[in-house]
Parts: sequence; structure tokens; C-alpha cells
Amino acid sequence: MPLDVRAICFDLDDTFWEVRPVLQRAEARMAAFLHERHPVLGERFAPEELYARRMSLVQERPDRAHDMTWLRTEALRRFALEHEHDPNIADEAFAVFIDARHDVTFFEDVLPALERLSGRYPLATFSNGNADVHRIGIGGHFVVTLNAEKVGHAKPKPEAFLAVTESLGLRPDQMLYVGDEPRLDVMGSRAAGCRSVWVNRREMPWPADLAPTADLEVSNLLELVEWLGESTTTGSR
Repeated sequence: MPLDVRAICFDLDDTFWEVRPVLQRAEARMAAFLHERHPVLGERFAPEELYARRMSLVQERPDRAHDMTWLRTEALRRFALEHEHDPNIADEAFAVFIDARHDVTFFEDVLPALERLSGRYPLATFSNGNADVHRIGIGGHFVVTLNAEKVGHAKPKPEAFLAVTESLGLRPDQMLYVGDEPRLDVMGSRAAGCRSVWVNRREMPWPADLAPTADLEVSNLLELVEWLGESTTTGSR
């Protein structure tokens, strides 16, 4: 068990909920909106085309590559203009998308684990995505909620993790970062000097090209609670 963990920071997508069905549902609702309100665009809309447009924007504007909201909205704007529609439709369509983006189903261990941990540690979140824990209804568990869009850096850049430790007023080695992605979450947080936990819900093998650097591997967040120990008081509020 780590002896000097003062706070815990969590990834969101695929750590708290499965993200693929969330995004698929959000894309479907946005497509339905376009079909109903702007039929010409709706007939031509395809999620894979929008994805390709976002990837082109990443190449065109690497300074905005961390900003998922801008990438999606700008891709929609250009899509509308290409088909001689008002580019402001993009804002309307994105509003539909982002509303559905927050319609998530938690893994069953998440809420019990947050309830138990939030009484003992300051909790934080950092995500490369644009989900908002306050909008989802769990913001009360967290003292810091950041993402790539807010800080201007995406995981695995050390600056992403250091933005959280600075907001918490801690040294990097006093923060435990918890996430599902070996490269972005584990390798990124360790490069920043933080401790790390790999949430391996699907029991996948660790990537052969990466050195094993996680302090702990768990299949769910309740295992993390047990690892930290019910009697731990370090870092409690």
C-alpha cells in the first residue's frame, strides 16, 4: 500500500463508464436532430465522415488537437458550409450531442467506491474528453475537475497531470492517478511523477512494448478501495 497518497485523480471514459455506447448514442441523436431539422444535412451525415474531418483538423491545427469540443464543432461547421447551410447549425447539433454525451451508465463498482473514497481523500478527475461530472451528477465527490480542453494539454503529456497536482497543492508523487489506458493513463501519470493504478476491467494483457509501471492493477474500483485499506487516514479531509 502506498504510504503517502494524499489525493486520487480519476480518468472518466472507460474507467467510470463504457464510452463506446455513449458516443454511438450521442451520434445517433445528433443524426436524428439533423434529419428532423435540416434534412439535406441529415441525409449526408455520417459519423465516420465527421471523424475523418476531425482527424484532418488535428493535422491542420495541432494547437487545438486537445480540444474535443472545438474539433467536433468545427467539423460540423465545415460540414454545414460545404452543403451551403448556416454554420451556426453546428452549435445546435453539438448541443444535442453533448447532452447525450452525459447520458452514461456507471460500472456497478463506481458509485460505491467514490462514496467510500471521497470521505478519506480529496478526489479529482482529468479526462481528455469533454464529459462533465457535475452535469452527470457526481461532481460533489470531487474537489478538482479538469480536462484537456481546460488546461490546454492532453494525456499523456506530463503537463496534464501536473495541472491537477498544482490545483490540489501537492507534489506529483502524492497523487494517485487511476485510469484504464496503459499509455495515456499509466505511462503518462508516471512520467509526470505520480503514482498510478491501471483499471483493467477486461483482463487484457499489459502491452508488450511497455515496461510495467503501474503501482497496482485492478479489475474494478472496489479493489482499489481495499488496497488502500479502510483504516488509512493519510490524506483524509
